Amino acid sequence: MVAKINIGSSLFGALSYNQEKVDAGEAKILCSNKVLLPTDKSLTLAFCMRSFENQLPKDIKTEKPVIHISLNPHPDDNLSDGQLSTIAQEYLDKMGYGNQPFVVYKHEDIDRRHIHIVSLRVDENGKKINDKFEFRRSKETTNELERKYGPLPADKLSRTETPQLPIVDYKKGNIKKPIANLTKELAASYRFQSIGEYKTLLSLHNIGLEEVKGEFDGKPYHGIVYFALDKKGRKKGQPIKASLINEKVGAEYLKKRCGYNTQSIKKARLKETTRPVIETVLRISKTREQFARQLQKQGIDVVFRENQDGRIYGVTFIDHNQHTALNGSRYGKAFSANALNEKFRQETSQNTLFESPEIRNKEEGAANGIFSFIDFTGQGENYEEEAFIRRMKRKRKRK
Repeated sequence: MVAKINIGSSLFGALSYNQEKVDAGEAKILCSNKVLLPTDKSLTLAFCMRSFENQLPKDIKTEKPVIHISLNPHPDDNLSDGQLSTIAQEYLDKMGYGNQPFVVYKHEDIDRRHIHIVSLRVDENGKKINDKFEFRRSKETTNELERKYGPLPADKLSRTETPQLPIVDYKKGNIKKPIANLTKELAASYRFQSIGEYKTLLSLHNIGLEEVKGEFDGKPYHGIVYFALDKKGRKKGQPIKASLINEKVGAEYLKKRCGYNTQSIKKARLKETTRPVIETVLRISKTREQFARQLQKQGIDVVFRENQDGRIYGVTFIDHNQHTALNGSRYGKAFSANALNEKFRQETSQNTLFESPEIRNKEEGAANGIFSFIDFTGQGENYEEEAFIRRMKRKRKRK
């Protein structure tokens, strides 16, 4: 089970995000504490806001009194609503929020069913709930809950498979709803420090993003439009304005989100967690393709951007374990586009040694057992053969 903790100052923002899911039939309320809940659980946003505000002291010094937690079991876990409610309550008890006002929502808008919890970080006297070593305690708590209730350990399994978020298929039509759901989900659950990094994250789900800048009535205008992409990254269908989806996927909000994410990433030391993984895989990888494959096994997608000459001019690492989407240069110079382009260009150049006449004669005799390719990794991969295939593709393109 993976827990993701966000803190903020906007109670309305946290509650409205979940209420929109409820209103759209994509979520439901499982339980609550110190929040007046109608018998049919048809809790409205205004009613919920009043319940929380009545217990929120007017004079508080805590700048961010709201906590928004998502608990994510593995997709294969078949947990009942009762079990999810119990897990949420026990998690909050162990984290010190068990006696706080809270609402637990079950989200069903994607294949991976999960729960969201909205609560307060200050008690009725305005004193902040103890948050020392919160991330460490959260990890210990989810591990304990896994042992007790037997769900699959999502954090371990996620290292060998990408989370099961859907991909937009423009051929099915009606792309507005899936684009709206995914843009909101990814903007809320992943951390990125620029709109460009968010754009790369969206591209994994066949969603494109374009910024629109200009002037309207003498005032500068900055907007965003979203659209579907095909497998080759080409635009498909009509673009959708961010304002028609939600303000939280608009330009202004995303810029603020980037600022918050920068501080959050630094505080949780998320780069320090991902960097050693990338560094280790890079050290053992001989080709760009192998680098991408090995990272994927660790739950990390790498997206390269290259020009017509095949030169890498941009690279983004999307860590699904840490829920981050960051450009390579943020991890250090060794992971920048220039450094990776140089490394893999050199590897390709070294592979061309196999084109010499002496080696070529040996290759021609390979069928008779005279020569066999060297396996550099012990995993049975022919890097020389892969290099040969790439060279042939380039020759066909030139013709």
